[in-house]
Amino acid sequence: MNILVVNGPNLNLLGTREPSIYGLETLADLEAQWQARADLLGIGVDSFQSNHEGALIDVIHAARDTVDGIVLNAGALTHYSLALADALVAVDIPYVEVHISNIYEREEWRRHSVLSDRAEAVIVGRGTTGYLDAISHLHAMFGGVS
Repeated sequence: MNILVVNGPNLNLLGTREPSIYGLETLADLEAQWQARADLLGIGVDSFQSNHEGALIDVIHAARDTVDGIVLNAGALTHYSLALADALVAVDIPYVEVHISNIYEREEWRRHSVLSDRAEAVIVGRGTTGYLDAISHLHAMFGGVS
């Protein structure tokens, strides 16, 4: 089993971007945690981050024949990127939507996701642990024991 973790705009700034909301862990710290969880579960994990919507769509398209599941934190694109939503539908890869903060307790514009309706699960407000939960969820979905 192979999982792709995709992070959108501004998530490259984790660790320094609003640490009271997003914490002090860097994206590199999180990637090490994802790899450790994947190793424990006996699965493969790759990650990708971009601040550009088209690059995110391209990596999702490329994953079509190589990935069993996607963990996606699309950042602000969550709230308006119909192109990203269409890409996820087009490749038909199960995905879990992740948000470090609880988007439902933040600004009004953050409370709606155009990605949630097709997601296998939506994990919000669990901090960076939400990514590990998403990896475990996909693993269990495909018959693994978490």
